[in-house]
Amino acid sequence: MISITTVQSEADVQGILALQQANLRKNVPVEVQANQGFVTVEHDPTVLTRMNQAAPSIIAKAGDTVVGYCLTMLPEFGADIPELIPLFSLIDALDYNGKPVREYAYYVMGQVCVAEGYRGQQLFDRMYQHHRDVYSNRYQLLITDISANNSRSLRAHARVGFEPLHEFHDPAIGETWVVVLWDWQK
Repeated sequence: MISITTVQSEADVQGILALQQANLRKNVPVEVQANQGFVTVEHDPTVLTRMNQAAPSIIAKAGDTVVGYCLTMLPEFGADIPELIPLFSLIDALDYNGKPVREYAYYVMGQVCVAEGYRGQQLFDRMYQHHRDVYSNRYQLLITDISANNSRSLRAHARVGFEPLHEFHDPAIGETWVVVLWDWQK
């Protein structure tokens, strides 16, 4: 039995970090990356704990084991993760429906991951729906960026309701990224 809930304890944070390590791009063979996806940012445990104190992330648990997560990242944490500073700067410069994105109540999906062996069981969709259930009364938009090379993640995000907003190339790492948003007011 898989339960979808919010982070409740330090053990949940540690479970997220363990799952993250197993799925970091640097730890996943290239052929697995192409078929199963990967995560790119390695979160500092202290920052991740603070993020969850401010707005608990959504997790999937099999018993006491975290088998999936969708990290809630409020804009005020954008400066705490160096790799994400450019994303938050970009978001502040984008418009959506003729209005600057920064004028909407929004947060960023800090990262999403489902453990091997639990993929294909709708955990991704269920965790995102739980995000909407928990946070749509406070936020209008959920925003994230996805490597254009991560086709599995792009398809999954489109399936739950995200739409492309902007695409950019990061010359520092030679990668193209797609900024997507889910408008909960639609």
